[in-house]
Amino acid sequence: MTIRVLLADDQAIVRTGMGMILAAEDDIEVVAQAADGVAAIQQSERHRPDVVLMDIRMPRLNGIEALRHLHRPGVVHTPKVVMVTTFDDDEYVHQALHHGACGFLLKDAGPRLLAEAVRSAASGEALISPSITVRLLQQFARPAVAAPRPSPLSQRETEVVALVSRGHTNTEIGAALHIGTGTVKSHLTNIQAKLGVRNRVEIAAWAWESGLAR
Repeated sequence: MTIRVLLADDQAIVRTGMGMILAAEDDIEVVAQAADGVAAIQQSERHRPDVVLMDIRMPRLNGIEALRHLHRPGVVHTPKVVMVTTFDDDEYVHQALHHGACGFLLKDAGPRLLAEAVRSAASGEALISPSITVRLLQQFARPAVAAPRPSPLSQRETEVVALVSRGHTNTEIGAALHIGTGTVKSHLTNIQAKLGVRNRVEIAAWAWESGLAR
């Protein structure tokens, strides 16, 4: 199945570069591009992409507000949104975590990571650039003097969460724990229900907030 992608970035050279990279993938098709958040919403409603690669800082409407609009209650089509960020976007990334973003990617990510982010999002997983995973999520960490939060998770679920917080994919988690990817997905479904979160990015944030990731 071909993954339909919308590229939203105010820099034409960035959109062109990402488009060229993704065009070389047999299972990915770029169906539309947008130069700002308003256009991103319009193009998403028109083309119904599976995945949106969304810049955070854009004119007219930034990526966070566009994300909130695409994930508003009652919307007919809700694409997976991967935020494209730079190191000075941390405050916006924290907001995106709480509005349903399913991954974060640096603008200088290589071709392999870009394609992986699209495929991960389309399959319900989330990819965070390894170089920013700890940097971003450590900021959710509670002070060391704070009492640890009680955890509703089983020992195996705790192990899964710890690996999620380090940016591992389902396949990598399965290999590390010697279980199948189907079992990993089942654990993640149970974890989301117990924690009341929407995706693995929020699972990772919970791990840092609770002190589990440390």
